[in-house]
Amino acid sequence: MGGKLVADLIATAGVDRVITMNLHAPQVHGFFSMPVDHLTSLGILADHFREGDLTGSVVVSPDLGNAKDATQFSRLLGLPVAAGSKKRLGDDRVVIDSIVGDVVGKRAIVLDDEIATGGSIVELMDRLAEHGVTEAAVACTHGLFAGRAVERLRSHPMITEVVTTDTVPAPAGWPALRVRSVAGLFAEAIKRIHEGESVSSLFDGVDPTHAPPRQRSLFDGVGG
Repeated sequence: MGGKLVADLIATAGVDRVITMNLHAPQVHGFFSMPVDHLTSLGILADHFREGDLTGSVVVSPDLGNAKDATQFSRLLGLPVAAGSKKRLGDDRVVIDSIVGDVVGKRAIVLDDEIATGGSIVELMDRLAEHGVTEAAVACTHGLFAGRAVERLRSHPMITEVVTTDTVPAPAGWPALRVRSVAGLFAEAIKRIHEGESVSSLFDGVDPTHAPPRQRSLFDGVGG
């Protein structure tokens, strides 16, 4: 109901178009009475990892609900994909009881839409270690990093780097955090709207100049 309330408040304020970035629940689109352009940071995050060596890596989603984005991300990088099977027991307590996909002996690139307290990521690290993962990078669009999240992620022995975007201000005192800007993406979307051009074509293949040939994923069909 909170999403519907915010959508109604925005409409009452006179807004006639909305641009969003990686909504946590895509069905929120339906709450708005005006056009909504939904941007994604997958291409920007993929560009970051293309700068390094991807040999022996696998993209991992913390849960099956994020499998669709993780599959698209893995195709951009030309990597296999896996996912955790997650059960949430509370706001700061999750259990990941299994890993779907082959991760043995590989370096994981964990992709999530947002990280709040970091509880899901830490739980996932434990399961990945049990399945033979040697190390992991963590990437998300919205780095909220609330509560003990910074301490948890910065001190975890398996995590080699954390990458996020600037949709949320970065926490102070974490110079190792890698932040990629989405400002250019928003600027291009706004420009296209004003010029009557397609916004969705920004994401045809996310980045057709870099994307490798399509690989079939074990999650094809998951998440719609």
